[in-house]
Amino acid sequence: MIDTGMPGTRAALADDLATLGVRRGSVLLVHSSLKALGWVCGGPVAVVQALLDAVGPDGTLVVPTHTPGNTDPGGWQNPPVPESWWPVIREHMPVFDPAVTPSQWMGVIAETVRTWPGARRSDHPQASFAALGPAAEAVVTGHQLDEMLGDHSPLGAVYRLDGDVLLLGVGHRNNTSLHLAEYRVPDPPRRQESSAVRTDTGQAWAHWQDVATDESDFDQLGAAFETTGRVFIGQVGAAECRLMRQRALVDYAVDWLATHRTDRRP
Repeated sequence: MIDTGMPGTRAALADDLATLGVRRGSVLLVHSSLKALGWVCGGPVAVVQALLDAVGPDGTLVVPTHTPGNTDPGGWQNPPVPESWWPVIREHMPVFDPAVTPSQWMGVIAETVRTWPGARRSDHPQASFAALGPAAEAVVTGHQLDEMLGDHSPLGAVYRLDGDVLLLGVGHRNNTSLHLAEYRVPDPPRRQESSAVRTDTGQAWAHWQDVATDESDFDQLGAAFETTGRVFIGQVGAAECRLMRQRALVDYAVDWLATHRTDRRP
C-alpha cells in the first residue's frame, strides 16, 4: 500500500501481505503491532480479516496469547509487590482458562484472533497460542507444561507444518520462534516455573522446570539471519514487516546460539 495519506483498509493490507510473500494455504505465525500499521479502517478486525484473506481458506493463522502474569508473585519485578501480599495472591490468583483468560502484552491483534469465532487455544497457563484455520487443532494440541516454547508446543507444531513467521511492525525481540531454537541447543539452562492451574478438585499451583529463555540478544540474532537473504522485508500499511520460513530461521538460530552463548552454558 503506497502512502497516499489514505487510511488502511482490509483489501489494501491483504494486497500488501501478498506482495510481501505471504503464502496462501500456509500456517502463518504472526507477531504484531496495530499502531505500527498506521490508521486502519476497522482497526484490528480489519487486520485479522486481511491476514485471513492473505493465507486463504486453506491457511491457518497463529498468534501468541501468553499470560505471563500467571506466575508466583515472589518473582515479580515489573513491578514487584509487597511480600505481605504474596499469600493472598497465591490463594486467589484466577486459574488459567483458555476460553476466557485474556492474553497479556501480546497486542490487540492477537487478542482479536483469540476471541475470533472458531479460534482454538493451547492449554498452557503461561505461554498459550491461539490458531484459526484448518490446521488450528494440530497447532494447539499437546502443549506440554514443561515445554512452554519447545518442540511440544505450538512453536514446534508450526515447525513440523513448515510454517512461516510474520513480524508485522515488530522486531526480532518479539520473534518467539527463536525461543524454540533455545530449547534445541544442547543442555540449555533451566529454571523453576509456576502457575495457577485447574485441578479435579478446584485449583492449585503447578511447579515445573523449564528452559530459561532469554530474548536479550534476539535483535542481533535476527539481524544476522537477515544477512542470509532468507527474510522478505517490505511495507504493510505504514509498518516495516518481515516474513520468513520458520524452519530456516530456527535451524540457523540453533547454530548461532551455540556459537554466541558459550558463556551461558550450565
